[in-house]
Amino acid sequence: MAMTRFERLLGLLLRAAVRVFLAVFELFAPQRGSAEQPRLPPISSPLLRVPAIHLARQIRRKEVTSVEVVQAYIDRIQEVNPLINALVKDRFAAALQEAAQVDKLIEEETGGEDVLEDRLPLLGVPVTVKEAFALQGMPNSTGLLSRRTVISGVDAPSVALLKRAGAIPLGVTNCSELCMWLESHNHLYGITRNPYNLGRIAGGSSGGEGSIIGSGASVVGVGSDIGGSIRIPCFFNGIFGHKPTSGIVNNAGQHPPPSGQQPGFLCTGPMCRYAEDLMPMLRIMAGPAAEKLSLSAEVDLRNLRFFSVPHDGGSPLLSPVDPQLIQAQKKVVERLEADLGIKVKEVRIPQLKYSFQIWGAMMSSPGKDGKSPTTFAELMGGGKRVWPAWELFKCMLGVSPHTVAAIGLALVEMFQSSQPSQFILQQKESLQRELEELLGTDGVLLYPSHPQLAPKHHQPIFTPFNFSYTGIFNILGLPVTQCPLGLSVEGLPLGLQLVAGKLQDRLPLATALYLEKAFGGWRDPGDRAHTAENTLNTPKSSSNAT
Repeated sequence: MAMTRFERLLGLLLRAAVRVFLAVFELFAPQRGSAEQPRLPPISSPLLRVPAIHLARQIRRKEVTSVEVVQAYIDRIQEVNPLINALVKDRFAAALQEAAQVDKLIEEETGGEDVLEDRLPLLGVPVTVKEAFALQGMPNSTGLLSRRTVISGVDAPSVALLKRAGAIPLGVTNCSELCMWLESHNHLYGITRNPYNLGRIAGGSSGGEGSIIGSGASVVGVGSDIGGSIRIPCFFNGIFGHKPTSGIVNNAGQHPPPSGQQPGFLCTGPMCRYAEDLMPMLRIMAGPAAEKLSLSAEVDLRNLRFFSVPHDGGSPLLSPVDPQLIQAQKKVVERLEADLGIKVKEVRIPQLKYSFQIWGAMMSSPGKDGKSPTTFAELMGGGKRVWPAWELFKCMLGVSPHTVAAIGLALVEMFQSSQPSQFILQQKESLQRELEELLGTDGVLLYPSHPQLAPKHHQPIFTPFNFSYTGIFNILGLPVTQCPLGLSVEGLPLGLQLVAGKLQDRLPLATALYLEKAFGGWRDPGDRAHTAENTLNTPKSSSNAT
């Protein structure tokens, strides 16, 4: 399935056009010199550097109070949120009251620490929630101006399970308009910024979560992912994120609701600063369905088979993978081979070149009931279809309630077929079979999280298909963990995806723990000492392979 001469020519033309657009963008966009760019202050409270499960243990043991922990995170949010615009509505007063109740409960508990841990594993630990999820008493607009007055009366199931486990929500975070763009920007809350460089995007659609966690102002959070909306923000913000096997975590209670075949592609999952919080968060959020994943089974990395795919094969629609990301993936391969005594096999999977076409075709396909999914234009209008061309004209006049990205998606949608071509269906089925056979029950695939480092604000408009590096795994239903790998020479996060077979979530989660020890995991964006030399090029020694 070699690339044709036409495809090569198309790729060259498209990439040349993108370079021209970006050059014009750079010329006319407001410029801010690096010396003028404000930076986040470094973390000062040691409580902000403790994984969630350890915070819960310290609270249970009365080594620290829940009020102290919650107040430390409130202070950090108030310190950084004016810069990053990640948290869009807080519930600080209620959170402090709930923390005080937790401390009282612990004082009065007579059953011992083990009883509390079993019943309330996140007791007293603060958490943040993507605004697209229902959180009682909080807005649930998904960045749509027409939904600005919508307040949730109940909790989404995944949020309810976390609260039932003792977690204390601090508030809700920003997302892209209607959760269908890779920059968290809307006309209701504004634009969210990357904590490592305020001139860069935080990703989307769970970009507010990525930014608030990456900045050290939250330790764990709730995100959703239908094309990379957990993994892309986690990558751009230097944190961990997990897209579970499809169907494991309940997706109810978020807006917009999926339709057509989309319920099979949407996933709800955890976003965390520390790898060891991923599995406990997933276990809680999945509820009884967690039993299907055998999360308690020990994983010995030496017994796994690892594969590395450095790029998608050269789709003309996508940007080439940044050389620093390719180098980072090579270093992961070298560390795995050196530490585990294994051989990582580099493979090429030609069907990945059609990732965007597969994703787009399946997302617009009718469901089992024959009904086509709700169009994006209908979602924009709250059930009444908007006219994208008219909205584009209004946007030029500065009076449209919608972002350029949302209008662009509605325009593209007009030219999409609701029936995928036979060729694309063949590529999808072939890719599904090949990956399932390759991974089995003991394989882990290394693959870029995104072809670019975190772009500057609004630049994704010129590279709209790059999300395909993550989106393809939603269609395939495979579990994927995003892992940070230090910082680039520009001081931006590096990372990669760890992909496993269906229901084998524990394999990438265990590999993420290893890579956190080997490469250092999350970095404080306020720490001026971080450089490419002391993160990626000189990773910490790690011999723990189980």
